[in-house]
Amino acid sequence: QVQLVESGGGLVQAGGSLRLSCTASARTLSRYNMGWFRQALGREREFVAAISWGGGRTYYADSVKGRFTISRDNAKNTVFLQMNSLKPEDTAVYYCAVDRETIVLRTTGALYDYWGQGTQVTVSA
Repeated sequence: QVQLVESGGGLVQAGGSLRLSCTASARTLSRYNMGWFRQALGREREFVAAISWGGGRTYYADSVKGRFTISRDNAKNTVFLQMNSLKPEDTAVYYCAVDRETIVLRTTGALYDYWGQGTQVTVSA
């Protein structure tokens, strides 16, 4: 069982930045693709970004492309989400997740295997 712990959320003004971290309990995390998802109040969970196991491939939702950057440090079992130029519509609980798929970067949350507890990001206007 892989345990994931997110951190770095908080309250920020529009236009500001936050950096989320997701640290895993398992050293084998470096073998798997990782993703970030978010869920706003009253809305369905949506894909944000994904990164391949080696970090060489990334994929972003159109809504965050050019503003958010996903990266990983496998030596530290950690995945990051750098969020710049934040907008009020980015307000949500952000979750990291493990996908044991290693070839395709997937955007469907139901296909991911392990999830963190989430961290709240609130962007004020």
